[in-house]
Order: sequence, then structure tokens, then C-alpha cells
Amino acid sequence: MIKTLIGAGLALGLMTASASAQAILTAETGPAGTVPFTATTALAELASAEGLATMQVADGQTLTNSLQNVAEGKTDVSAAPLILTFLMSRGAGPYAKLGPEKGSELIANVQVLHTFNYGGFGLYAYNSSSVKGWGDLEGKTILNGPPRGAALTNDRQILQLVSGIEDGKDYKGLQVNWGQMPKTISDGSADAMMLPVTFPDNRITRSMAAGDMTLWSIPKDIWEGAAMQKYIKSPGTAGIVFDLNDVAPVEGLTIVSEDGIWRSPTTVGAEVVQASMDFETAKALTAVILANVDTVLAKAPYMATTKIGSVGFGLCGAVPVKYHPGAVAAYEEAGMTVPDCAKP
Repeated sequence: MIKTLIGAGLALGLMTASASAQAILTAETGPAGTVPFTATTALAELASAEGLATMQVADGQTLTNSLQNVAEGKTDVSAAPLILTFLMSRGAGPYAKLGPEKGSELIANVQVLHTFNYGGFGLYAYNSSSVKGWGDLEGKTILNGPPRGAALTNDRQILQLVSGIEDGKDYKGLQVNWGQMPKTISDGSADAMMLPVTFPDNRITRSMAAGDMTLWSIPKDIWEGAAMQKYIKSPGTAGIVFDLNDVAPVEGLTIVSEDGIWRSPTTVGAEVVQASMDFETAKALTAVILANVDTVLAKAPYMATTKIGSVGFGLCGAVPVKYHPGAVAAYEEAGMTVPDCAKP
């Protein structure tokens, strides 16, 4: 059955001559220029090229809603931050209205094809702003994410861990949909932005038409502290650390770290599917990613550090979702060992 495409956005009818024999799948993902967008559209392109499936992809979606759509059987495939699977299972955060019983019931309908990490999280501002670092945020207006979702939750938590400030109490949090963010950044509505970032970052480079910017890494002492180390071990979260000399410079952007090392949490995401997806389709979709890891990593500069193709990354522990049985078979046929805790 062909399902209705959920939401507005990019519709990719990736057809081949053998389309009539393929599975027809609906998919949702984040905005263009982001890791989840590239991961999902790369999967769609590969699936079409190999004659595995025709995927209709809606981009620019709030992935909080997309995960629920997969869980409710309204969408077949979606990118999803793993923190959202944890929150849904508890009926917490953006899923509070579901409650723990319904949330636990829904998340049981979701399984994983493969995982990846997004970019990092960073504070940035125009050089003309009164914000000159993490210590200048009290009383300011800070763009900290979309109206709901994992990014907003993480951005608020990181601001509190690093600067000790709370949204609505110590600063005014400004939330807009992903598609509105470049305009909101460039029109000066916020004094600073606390958002997910990639290297390079599409939102930053587009917004620098309005002026040069500075991006701040997490300070080393905060990074090494017990609170931050505990945070990066929380469900759906990891840490990324790299030498800024390894990042291609962007004209007009200054990246600040006291020792030239970037440090920040990163969100671990996954390509999730309905648990009812048939074994062979899930196996084939996972196998085509494993066979084309280099192709996917080369899709955009920011994909290089996403760990696509690794096995078990981000799963187990408090994360409630596990691999689809078809995905397990694909990993094992590729000679990779799937941790028992990640098997359904």
C-alpha cells in the first residue's frame, strides 16, 4: 500500500525501471544540509539505484513527530535522535502527553537499521553581538532550537551545564522551525545561537552574509567535569573531540577553544523503521548502506565523522530500541558482531 506522504517538504520519487517490483516506502527526515537529511536521502538514492525500494522522502520535518509517525505506522522510515526513543519509552519530555504506558507501547513498534552521530553543539554569535562567550548569556535572547524536540532539549541542558542558566528564568529562549532559522539568525532576533553544528555548518555559512561570526567550543574545564562527563553518557548522547587544525577554515568564522581542540556533546541518531517491516526489506536496506559506506560519508563534508557503518554505536543501556532482525542479519553477513544487547 502506498502511504500518504507526511508533511510538506522535499518529495523524492526515486524511481527505476523495475519500480513496480520494489517496496514503496514513505520516509521523513530533517532539513537539507544536516546529517539526518543526508543519511536518509543517501539511503533512498542507494535503495533506488539497487532496485530495492522506492522511497518518498519528506524533509524539513521535526523528528519528534517523525518518530511518533513511525511508531504509529504512519511512516515507514525516519531519521531519529536516540534520545527521543528513550523519552518516548518513558512518556517524558515532548511525549509527556502520551504517558509512560502509551509511550512504552509505541516505542516497541520501532527498530533500527543503522546508527550515526550528528555534528556537535555550539554557541555562536555575530561579532557585532554583545555576546562574547559563554559568560555573557544572562538576560539575553538565545535561539536554542525548534519549538519541540531533541535539539531543544539538548541545547537547554548544555546551556545550563556550561553557563548555569535556565530558559525562561535567566535568559529568553527563542524557538523557530528549522526552515525559519537562517532568516531568524540573520535578522538579529537573537543575541546568540545555541544550536547543533556541523563542520562546516550550512546554517552558519548562509547566515554570515549578514556579518562575521564566532563559534565557541565547550571550555575544557567544564568538559572534563563530572557533570558534563555524565551528560555525554546519557541515552542518545556521546562526545566528539578533534583538533581544529583538521577542520577546513570558513572565511568570516572564528572558532574559539583555549587549546585548539573542539569539544562538545553529539547526538547519536538512527535510521528507524516500523518493527513490522519485512525481514528482507530491512536486511537489504541495511546491507546497501554497509556496502556503500564510503559513498555515504562522501556525500557532504560534514558526514566524514558520523560513524555510519559502525555496529552497536549508541544502542544498549537505557536506549530502548534495538536492531531490526533483518539489520542484524545484514551486519552478521558483513562479518560484523552485533552486541547481544542490541539484538531484538
